[in-house]
Amino acid sequence: MRDSSTPLGMTERGFRVTGSDEKVYPPISAFLQSKGIALKEGFRAENIPDDVDVVVIGNAMKRGNPEVEAVLNRKLFYLSLPEVLKNYFLRGRHNLVVTGTHGKTTTTALLTWIMEKAGRKPGYLIGGIPKNLGQGARLNDSKYFVIEGDEYDTAFFDKRSKFVHYLPELVIVNNIEFDHADIFRDLEDVNDTNCVEVAKDCRAQMLEVGFSNNCAQRIRDVAYSTTSSRFKLGDDTYEIPLVGEFNVRNAAMAVTAARFYDAPKAKIDNALKTFTGTARRQEVRGEMRGVTVIDDFGHHPTAVAKTLEALRHRFPGHRLWAIFEPRSNTTRRAVFQKQLPDALKLADGVVVAQVARLEQIPEEDRLNPTAVVQEIAERISPMLQAKDVVVVFSNGGFDNIHEKLLDKLKG
Repeated sequence: MRDSSTPLGMTERGFRVTGSDEKVYPPISAFLQSKGIALKEGFRAENIPDDVDVVVIGNAMKRGNPEVEAVLNRKLFYLSLPEVLKNYFLRGRHNLVVTGTHGKTTTTALLTWIMEKAGRKPGYLIGGIPKNLGQGARLNDSKYFVIEGDEYDTAFFDKRSKFVHYLPELVIVNNIEFDHADIFRDLEDVNDTNCVEVAKDCRAQMLEVGFSNNCAQRIRDVAYSTTSSRFKLGDDTYEIPLVGEFNVRNAAMAVTAARFYDAPKAKIDNALKTFTGTARRQEVRGEMRGVTVIDDFGHHPTAVAKTLEALRHRFPGHRLWAIFEPRSNTTRRAVFQKQLPDALKLADGVVVAQVARLEQIPEEDRLNPTAVVQEIAERISPMLQAKDVVVVFSNGGFDNIHEKLLDKLKG
């Protein structure tokens, strides 16, 4: 189990917790050990105690793993991590579940911070580290629980998305696009083609939030500065110290959800204005000799494009370069062969790393870096002007992008 918060929460409920992972290293290992949680490095059948009551099997575990096989051979009681959350933390609570392809972590963090500032003291589980809260989870006895609804599969024995276990009272569906090509076949396999269709048979109240004229909560009068975004939602005006359309949408979703729980406008305003963001979301890692280095978790073409658009507002007049690593299980495939160039062309210059763990993907399904680089070269070359300097950083051939770019400029 790689999320440190859940074993800690089980310990606080009186369980004796042990665990195994392929690699055990600080800071999480030191944190868990300081709480009396025993860790084993490497998977071995003897790591499972003789008197174990329940075994939690993470979704990265597969048949053939020695501990998985030991659990099955010994006929032990086992659960997935989402089942543990449901049975030990979510039952009997008002669960606010944030789902969607993009913006889940930021929206969950925003909603949690609003509920915190409104005095609700919610429990929460977020797939990132909100800077205001200092940690990704809090498993307390509050009647409110805010949780990021991960769409990845639950376990090798339960291929449904994790969020189906989360017992929601309120659900946010931010957006739906195709992603996770190793789990879902296509968009139809995810569900219907848009959020309204997904929710059309739901018997609960449904409220649409967005820029469309037919939205019950319409986002209007958006204005960006280099440090913030301001928008109207209904008759109320809000401001957040984040830039970009995606962050406006995320904030509007969080605000609308908080209103269902009677969070006062003044408390919502204070929460939004004091929100300091989430680690690895447009996070400035440092500045050296006038160069600002930003870390961002974006890996889907839409997220990449929207982040680049936001950075244009944040750094007006600056040349913007993008370095992209095709590392996720979807971007390593050819699924986004066309969409990636369209997203990355928003930068002034782009570097695409070699596809990670290429050998794990059938050759016919792999993303073709050559074609991506060729497309980028074609799009960037008309943008280059006299006295521009283009530097290609690589400790390898980088698919000979140097010559391709020169050929395009020559043409």
